[in-house]
Amino acid sequence: MDVLAEALRVSGARGALGVVLKAGGTWGLSLDARPRAALHVVSRGTMWLHVPGEKPLEVRAGDAVLLAPGTAHGIAGASRTTLGPCDRKATVQALTDGSALHLGSAPAQTEVLVLRYEQDPEVSTPVLTSLVRPMHVTSRENAQLRKTVELLTAELAQPQIGTTAAVNSIIDLLLVQFVRVWLTRHPETRSGSWLGAMRDPVVRDALACVHARPEHPWTTASLAAATAVSRTTLSRHFRSALGQTPGAYVTQWRMDLASVRLRDTDEPVESISGAVGYASPHAFSRAFRRARGMPPGAYRSRLRR
Repeated sequence: MDVLAEALRVSGARGALGVVLKAGGTWGLSLDARPRAALHVVSRGTMWLHVPGEKPLEVRAGDAVLLAPGTAHGIAGASRTTLGPCDRKATVQALTDGSALHLGSAPAQTEVLVLRYEQDPEVSTPVLTSLVRPMHVTSRENAQLRKTVELLTAELAQPQIGTTAAVNSIIDLLLVQFVRVWLTRHPETRSGSWLGAMRDPVVRDALACVHARPEHPWTTASLAAATAVSRTTLSRHFRSALGQTPGAYVTQWRMDLASVRLRDTDEPVESISGAVGYASPHAFSRAFRRARGMPPGAYRSRLRR
């Protein structure tokens, strides 16, 4: 079981929006804090990232930078540039027909893919909380990054049927590349985040069991047996790596899976309850109400409204 692949399949990019920005001369663009994550990919030239309280960051051709949701920031052609507001009318036009968004008065020397996306809002498993600060990945660190950038550029330049789905999938690919670089940069990190937990073999093996068979009646004892450690050892590693018990993680993942199925399918609640490991719809409804604040049927109705 590839735990990261499974987690991203459930919680990956949704509702991605992106434009190609072409800029030259003196230019700077201020971007408000939004609930979506921001991903900037430089396909030509150089861009400077400005985040309040941090030193300006140079991002070169072939590089990408990822910012957590809610991060106010700006992008510019130099480290010291006045940042201006976004032209919303031109942005809407670019999103609609794939035309480029032009900044500055001189001929374009820099091209940047400016993207916003959200992880599935119904999923609470914190796959990317390790990337809470801006993360800059260079093409030198990941040889496949430039190819992914080229693919994304081509898709945004000619929007057509399926473009949104394609861009979501390409962003998921970029996220995998970001994760690989993060794990390379932090080889000893084993606590405080979901990604760091992948470095702990005890937790990683237990998560693989849970993700592979969420319908199994997992307990701390059965997970410990499956990973060949004691219950005490398993619980200690989970608390250190993820700050929660094995049972709490099992419930969290099951609720994430159930939430997505309630929204995206017409499966009966009885079927979903068995698929995520509950012996009866009543037990599932009770657990779901505790986790989401309402019974499964009401949750499905709310999302569809």
